[in-house]
Amino acid sequence: MKRIVVFASGSGSNAENIIKFFNHTKTAKVTNVLCSNEHAKVFERCKNLGTNCLYFNKSDFSTTDKILNILKNEADFIILAGFLWRIPEKIVAAFPKKIINIHPALLPKFGGKGMYGMNVHKAVKENNETETGITIHYVNENYDEGAIIFQSKTALNDQDTPETIAEKIHLLEQHYFPKVIEEVILSTNE
Repeated sequence: MKRIVVFASGSGSNAENIIKFFNHTKTAKVTNVLCSNEHAKVFERCKNLGTNCLYFNKSDFSTTDKILNILKNEADFIILAGFLWRIPEKIVAAFPKKIINIHPALLPKFGGKGMYGMNVHKAVKENNETETGITIHYVNENYDEGAIIFQSKTALNDQDTPETIAEKIHLLEQHYFPKVIEEVILSTNE
């Protein structure tokens, strides 16, 4: 059974979805959730699910090897679920094609630094896009530039607002993210 460490920084709904999904498979298990926001709701979600959740700061992540050492001991795969910091090169190098992120748009559109959450949905609306979706991709040293694993689209109409776009994206994330993670893990076992 493979070990997953999830990075989160906010509500933790994607992290919760991943934990629940893998609690019912023999493919992998979430060993830890690492969070960069000590006030995030993900701590409560993890507590309710019996999953360890650890806070870390920028220094733990980028300057020292504290997080890298935790990952080397506890992770076969790293999943970014609402995590906003760029992953340090030393972590990317230690886990090639083992770090997976989900982005709330169809990359390469609406990606890069600062393009997350409602910022993405507002940009999609302002650009009068007729569709949007999710992109699940490998992580490299740059924001949202890793190889694309999977995309799913949803149609938009003139009545959509950034808030309704966010709801559509959330449904896609909840449905596809854990399944695609499992497919990636299974494909590496072959």
